[in-house]
Amino acid sequence: MSVNDFDLVVIGGGINGVGIAADAAGRGLKVALFEAQDLASATSSNSSKLIHGGLRYLEHYEFRLVKEALAEREVLLKMAPHIISPMRFRLPHRPHLRPAWMIRIGLFLYDHLAKRATLPGSHGLKFDGTGPLLDDITKGFEYSDAWVDDARLVTLNARLAASHGAHIHTRTPCIGAERQHGRWRVTVKDELSGEQRQVTAKALVNAAGPWVKQFFDNGLHSRSPRNIRLVKGSHIVVPRIHNEPQSYILQNEDNRIVFVIPYLDKYSLIGTTDVEYQGDPRDVAITPDEVDYLCKVVNRHFKGELTPEQVVWSYSGVRPLCDDESDSPQAITRDYTLELEDKAGALPLLSVFGGKLTTYRKLAESALGKLTPYFPRMGPAWTRNATLLGGEFSGSRAALQAKLMHDYPWLDAGWAGLIIARYGLNAWDWLGQAKAPEELGQYFHPRLWQAEVDYLMDHEWALYPEDVLWRRTKMGIELDAGQVAQLETYMAHRRNGRQQPTQALRA
Repeated sequence: MSVNDFDLVVIGGGINGVGIAADAAGRGLKVALFEAQDLASATSSNSSKLIHGGLRYLEHYEFRLVKEALAEREVLLKMAPHIISPMRFRLPHRPHLRPAWMIRIGLFLYDHLAKRATLPGSHGLKFDGTGPLLDDITKGFEYSDAWVDDARLVTLNARLAASHGAHIHTRTPCIGAERQHGRWRVTVKDELSGEQRQVTAKALVNAAGPWVKQFFDNGLHSRSPRNIRLVKGSHIVVPRIHNEPQSYILQNEDNRIVFVIPYLDKYSLIGTTDVEYQGDPRDVAITPDEVDYLCKVVNRHFKGELTPEQVVWSYSGVRPLCDDESDSPQAITRDYTLELEDKAGALPLLSVFGGKLTTYRKLAESALGKLTPYFPRMGPAWTRNATLLGGEFSGSRAALQAKLMHDYPWLDAGWAGLIIARYGLNAWDWLGQAKAPEELGQYFHPRLWQAEVDYLMDHEWALYPEDVLWRRTKMGIELDAGQVAQLETYMAHRRNGRQQPTQALRA
């Protein structure tokens, strides 16, 4: 097998693409993944950042999906304890929307559909007016789910794939693919050099997310076996609206729900909307109507008046959902569909439609199951007991943070907590022997220094400031325009002559 010949080529660097690449590489396949922009640059970094079963999906009788997602919640909590953490959710009761008996039944199912080994169950609540909710909200419920740094989940799965030999290439769109002379021939373009090149493979995976159907139209010049519906979800970030550690899940008259989640110590993350979307997924953006909608939902529940002027950041993403002809965007299934077709029993094309962040690992396992007949020597499933890089520690994240502060006493608790939540054990890799922050190199922000940027460029495929600020670290919310400009100057200088952190393809 030549350097440009692979067992499997994966198109798409979102959570499903990197999950499939990691699983396949760990089973012994030679894998290459190509992403048109940055890892997690679309849907996978614009989620509500939850690992959850999907309580509201029970209303749409999605029992199989919820059961699978709840089981995966337990797996992922063990797989990535640094970037995934348990979180309690409070659901204020509004009797005119859903009766208490209905919510209790839903929470009972949520507690018992899958084995719950680490998270506490649900229970009722009484609010006495001293908390952040309006005085007329006196009852509610509380249950468990988990929070995740979504973009880091993608990046760490890419690193897992690379550790098993996968070739990960960002800023390398696929121009086209065709079956020719007993191989898939895939043409890709390096956006940095402008160079086009060709690789070959025995199997091709279309995990292009919002572009899965477009890849059939433009890359394969064939008809997609499924239609997709793009549903836009928008979020706003505002100064923290309450000081409790719990998140809130708010019901609304249109049957949608809105999360209010503690975010980066001093903010609240509020979302999401569910709006049908017809445009280019790269152009998706929140509208003033969506901002007003989210503010109004919050104001129907919390004391104080939240206004659009308080929004410090917003983001939008599109979910590529398999079209099940549902009447409303919120009713469209969040389940995934895997479509497989081949040519005379060889050269399979596997396409991924739909899916949830929580079920990516199970989706990847199912995808490799479908590809097994084409690779009879492929190893068995293995990711259920895998640990993502940096998560190989015993004990709590708080204990690991305490050790970090012991080793680097110049770190304050807030900064140390953020570092552990990004890197876990790998924090020591880039902090090195530094005796003070000034020994970390060039300063960009009190909590962003050259040593971390170098680490992200050398090991995590970061090439531009947005990769560092909005996906790898979430520090974009803190830096001003001047600091971003300094970071761009530094990264541009470093990009010259630099290779991505995996073996480059030969021309």
